[in-house]
Amino acid sequence: MTVSVTIARHIPMLRRFARALTGDQASGDSYAIATIEAIVAGDLSIGQAKDARRELFSVFVSVWRSIPLNGVQPQIDNSSGPVAAADRMLDEMSPLSRLAFLLRGLEGFSVSEIAGMLACEQDEVTALLAQAGREIAGRISTSVLIIEDEPIIAMDLEALVLDLGHRVTQIARTRAEAVAAFAADRPGLVLADINLADGSSGVDAVNEIVQSHSVPIVFITAYPERLLTGERPEPAFLITKPFQAETVKAIVSQALFFERKAGPHTATVTTD
Repeated sequence: MTVSVTIARHIPMLRRFARALTGDQASGDSYAIATIEAIVAGDLSIGQAKDARRELFSVFVSVWRSIPLNGVQPQIDNSSGPVAAADRMLDEMSPLSRLAFLLRGLEGFSVSEIAGMLACEQDEVTALLAQAGREIAGRISTSVLIIEDEPIIAMDLEALVLDLGHRVTQIARTRAEAVAAFAADRPGLVLADINLADGSSGVDAVNEIVQSHSVPIVFITAYPERLLTGERPEPAFLITKPFQAETVKAIVSQALFFERKAGPHTATVTTD
C-alpha cells in the first residue's frame, strides 16, 4: 500500500487539528502540507507502522516543533486594564501544554502515545496536561449560544459549558431561533450543529450572524466531511459527533484563546 493511500483518510482530521492548534485555516493548512511534503520527500517517514494515523501526527508534531517560534514563550504585555490582563493570561499559556492538551482532548491519543510524539516521559505529558487544565480553568468566562436541535445533546453541551465556567444564553433549534437568540444576547461564543429541527442549516445561521458581528464559532456535527473539503472557507474549530467531553472542552478553550489573540474578525463557511 502506498504512503498516499495510507494517510489519505487521516488528512482531513490532521487539517482540523492543525487549524485548532494554530487558530487559523491558512496557517494550519501550511503545517499540514509541510507534514505531507516531509513524508513524500522521505525526510520523515511513517514506514510500515500499524497505526498510520499516530505516525502521521507524530510527523506533524516533528514539523511543528522544528520551527523555533512555536516553542518560544511570547513577550508579555504589562499594560493595565481588564483586556490586557486577559491577554497576559492567554500569552502565558505554554505552547507545549496546549499541543499535548489537543492531542489528548481533540484526537484522543493516550498519554503514552503523546509521550512518544514529544520524545519525553509519560510523567512529563501528565504534567503538561495538568498545566493546560490549570491555565484553561483560569480563563475569563464568557456567554455561549448553543445551536442544537437534539435535546439530549443540547443538555450535554450545556453541562460542559457550565463546567468550564461559562454561561449559556439560549439553546436554539432552528436558524431563525439562532439568529434571534444571538441578536438578543450577543454571546461571546457559538456552538453550532449543521442540521437543525425544521430542516434549516446551522451553517446558514452562522453565516447570517457573522455578517455583522464578530464571534468565535465551533461547529459540532456528525458530518465533518461537509465542512472539511479543502475547496472553500472552512471552520477553524470543528468537533465530530459523537463527541467526548474532553474534546468539547479543548476546542472551546482553543476557540476563545485565538479569538482573544486575533481580535475582531468575521468569516463565512459554505457547504455547496
